[in-house]
Amino acid sequence: MSDQFNIEIPEDDNLPRRVCKDCGWIDYVNPKIVVGAVCTFEDRFLMCRRAIEPRKGYWTFPAGFLELDESTEDGARREVREEACAEVEIDRLLAVYSLPHVGHIQIMYTARMLSPDFAAGPESLDVKLVTWDEIPWEDLAFRTVRWALRHFDEVKGREDFSAFSNPEPIE
Repeated sequence: MSDQFNIEIPEDDNLPRRVCKDCGWIDYVNPKIVVGAVCTFEDRFLMCRRAIEPRKGYWTFPAGFLELDESTEDGARREVREEACAEVEIDRLLAVYSLPHVGHIQIMYTARMLSPDFAAGPESLDVKLVTWDEIPWEDLAFRTVRWALRHFDEVKGREDFSAFSNPEPIE
């Protein structure tokens, strides 16, 4: 497939792109959107131990890639169902993280579980509800998981906050 494309700067553009030699179609490679939710039931947090790479065996909250024709809220709810077999109500936007080094934009929400029912989905080795003090901080899968949990803690009970962005520089 790569011999079908030239790398060139298309007219009216300023970045090199893959351009089809035959028809001129431009392959725009754009960031992937990840959606997720810091889910709670009463005073506990829903955590999932990853069954897939990257970071298999590490803990996270439900999150994954947004699908076409899906709102970000619907995507976050779907990820909770897929990874933790739980149903949630999305409360509000918590954070938007820009991760250009991996080509991701992450959109994180807060959500309330509608019941204490959950189970490990196909992408989770284990799922559990934990208190703040029981969060496995040393075994979190990604720094964005830590960021979102800290942001959640900073704003719990507040109605007057704006969504957070990256709290530290990305190298």
